[in-house]
Amino acid sequence: MQEPSFADVLDARRMISPYVTRTPLRRYPVLCDLIGADVWVKHENFQILGSFKVRGGLNLISRTTQDERAKGFITASTGNHGQSIAFAAKTFGAACTIVVPSGANAVKVKAMEALGAKVLSHGNVFEAARERAEELAKESGARYVHPANEPPLIAGVATYTLEAHEDLGGVDFIIVPMGAGSGASGACIVTDVVSPHTKVVAVQSAQAPAGYRSWKEGKVTTGPMDTFAEGLGTSQGYELPQSILRKRLDDFVVVKDERIREAMFHFVEGTRTLVEGAGAASLAAAMDMRDRLKGKRVVLIASGANTSPQQLRAALDYGDIRSAVGTRRF
Repeated sequence: MQEPSFADVLDARRMISPYVTRTPLRRYPVLCDLIGADVWVKHENFQILGSFKVRGGLNLISRTTQDERAKGFITASTGNHGQSIAFAAKTFGAACTIVVPSGANAVKVKAMEALGAKVLSHGNVFEAARERAEELAKESGARYVHPANEPPLIAGVATYTLEAHEDLGGVDFIIVPMGAGSGASGACIVTDVVSPHTKVVAVQSAQAPAGYRSWKEGKVTTGPMDTFAEGLGTSQGYELPQSILRKRLDDFVVVKDERIREAMFHFVEGTRTLVEGAGAASLAAAMDMRDRLKGKRVVLIASGANTSPQQLRAALDYGDIRSAVGTRRF
């Protein structure tokens, strides 16, 4: 697999611009005060389908052949990637099957079904669902879409970083949630060209650190997966994004799920917008990196909004408890 270039990102923007929203980049004084930095939020939680992933799905499927579209598409997902492929398949008149792990976020499953996708449940973790999707693709002849090892996916999602740099100069840090790695690797490709002084930091849950371990060890490896933030919930690294991250990523941090819940609370309180666990991970990292970020200009990627009512309730309750005992601030 050849990694996408900056030219591929520019071409991806041309391909997907009729279908996606240019999401806002906004500064929030409450978050600036919380972190002690000049904090801006790139609102991919405002994107259609409530996630950045749709950029990648549209870019990939827009480039497929009529024969591939006639045979349909199969992928595995914890939710947002599946929505992306379902929406893109519907846009270009193709059938789509999504395999999800059991217990997948019901909000995301309903959204995929509403987009016309056939949703199948298999296994308790994402990797089991992915392996089943590969089997079904071989049996049916449908085009299998890997959740990370697809250059057009990375080029497509990289367009949000391009927008962020166009809208704001002098960025010191971009903090990007990391699941399979398309968003983080895309951010690196763009930032290297447009703003090479900017440091790109990936963040993953400490309860699902396979991507972090793969980056630290310099090889694709596996790890436990026990995070509530399904957008971060992979149990192994993936070769294409990892190959990009090894060369280009400035830093990689992990945060506890409790910190992610607290960050969800702060997002709702400070921005009056909704984020899912993965979408709040960038703020969770900034909270842990507060000393390092002091006085810097920081862009947080709010990667998605597709939380369930139960997850949101738990985050708000957790934030209220921390506030009540006086530990919400540093």
